[in-house]
Amino acid sequence: MPDFQDILFKLSIMALPALFAITLHEAAHGYAALKFGDRTAQMLGRLSLNPLRHIDPVGTVLLPMTMFIFTGFMFGWAKPVPVDFRNLRNPKRDMIWVAAAGPGVNFILAFVSALLLHVAPMAPDVIAPWMVNNLAVSIQFNVLLALFNLIPLPPLDGGRVLVGILPIRAAMAVSRLEPYGMGILLLFVFLIPFAAGHAGFDFNPLFMVLGPATDWVVNAIAGLAGLPS
Repeated sequence: MPDFQDILFKLSIMALPALFAITLHEAAHGYAALKFGDRTAQMLGRLSLNPLRHIDPVGTVLLPMTMFIFTGFMFGWAKPVPVDFRNLRNPKRDMIWVAAAGPGVNFILAFVSALLLHVAPMAPDVIAPWMVNNLAVSIQFNVLLALFNLIPLPPLDGGRVLVGILPIRAAMAVSRLEPYGMGILLLFVFLIPFAAGHAGFDFNPLFMVLGPATDWVVNAIAGLAGLPS
């Protein structure tokens, strides 16, 4: 029989950090867009820190819960904050800052979580382990979410940063990948690992790259925050 108390504990220490990370990631895009001249998110009521405004039924609920049940790990995304890049004062330059705002906030959240690990053990014994676990998951999840979104493929943030940096002709070539971007991601995140598993071997090319990169950044943040190695 499954230990439902243990399942609920694991779910509680993963769900809250994930929800905060995803919500603040999307809100950061909206606030950055507003700063550079686009009021689309504000007019549509998406310039908010209320998680309910950003929940995507598949990316925020269905996929994370399914992954948690079958793998014990949780990953997902929120409903993208709408940005009309044509409204930005300097669209090509400003889209870099708007796109980078989401991953940037996630790195900041990871660092703040690492700092809070210094004081979490001082909480009452009944809640201290839960707080420590939440903060540890927050560091890992925020770094993974940031790095995933920095993959240089539209419509991910990294793809938009790349379009903003490249010369016009190269930028247009990269931007033409956007209609196929999610399909390419699904291929690497799910279909290739699924096919490899059925063939009898473990092969996940995307997370073979993201895994070590996440570990390196997490260790760097822990070092900067003064946590023991």
